[in-house]
Amino acid sequence: MLSTPEAKFACQAVAQVSGLVKQIQGEMVSPALTKNDRSPVTVGDYAAQAVFASYLQDTFPRDILVGEEQANALREPEQAETLQRICGFVKRLIPSATPDRVCDWIDRGTGEPAERFWTLDPIDGTKGFLRGDQYAVALALIEKGEPILGLLGCPNLRLPEFFPHDDPGVLFLAIKGQGVAVTSLEKTKTWHPVSVSEVTDPSQTRLFGSYESGHTNDTQVVSFREKLQTVLDPVRLDSQAKYGLLAAGAGEILVRFLSASRPNYREKIWDHAAGMLVVTEAGGMVSDLDGKPLDFTQGRELTENRGILATNGKVHNAAVAAIREIGA
Repeated sequence: MLSTPEAKFACQAVAQVSGLVKQIQGEMVSPALTKNDRSPVTVGDYAAQAVFASYLQDTFPRDILVGEEQANALREPEQAETLQRICGFVKRLIPSATPDRVCDWIDRGTGEPAERFWTLDPIDGTKGFLRGDQYAVALALIEKGEPILGLLGCPNLRLPEFFPHDDPGVLFLAIKGQGVAVTSLEKTKTWHPVSVSEVTDPSQTRLFGSYESGHTNDTQVVSFREKLQTVLDPVRLDSQAKYGLLAAGAGEILVRFLSASRPNYREKIWDHAAGMLVVTEAGGMVSDLDGKPLDFTQGRELTENRGILATNGKVHNAAVAAIREIGA
């Protein structure tokens, strides 16, 4: 799978960033954390983006990074303590890090999409991260509007069918035209090809769902399941880890309806570029709710698309038809 310099670089970078973020989760997330305290994910997001941006600067200095974070707030005096904490974590991988360098690295992610660029979600699945549960480090390389390389680092995900004796943590790698494989974050040596499930009966599909209700429309999810006559319980977890499990055959449908509170919301590219390629290279299909391909040529958002539908491919047409019938 590591047939290109980009793939080798990306795998090493995502593995190291995933390990760092897992340390941050382990040290900062505790049962005593208050409901509104987002400090662990704030530190994790910034530290992860800084590390990756530094690696990218050293390896592909001309490449653009489109990230989720920017450092404006961190440069304010009242954020000095938070910045020092972020810098302390970054130093674990980059001993030469300083607060100023960390801010500069983070701001490297403010680039605008171009003919070739990387897009990073340093911690996808905020609520899962804060619960001590599932999240993902999601990275994609996009050229001419097409994701050609996609990686999902899932530090808490188990795939016992492939890694029965390893600690939690897997890394999915998809290369356009070459398929998708998964390895253990613990070892990153043995790669196993994965493929979507063979389920063709919509009533036997397993739907992926988030714990965060604000990401979709729960009423439409119920109507959608009724229309498909699904009898199996949904698979609930946060983040683009769902894309990885879909690619590995652990479910058949992932759908994101438009939230009733945000009917005009458009998805961010870093929330789906890596996961989309992982699913499609495993034999699945990804579109918007209307069945249109995702359009990554419109900037930082999928402005030409409504919602998300990812399936094993065998039930995609049935899913699109059901979405149309319920008026979603």
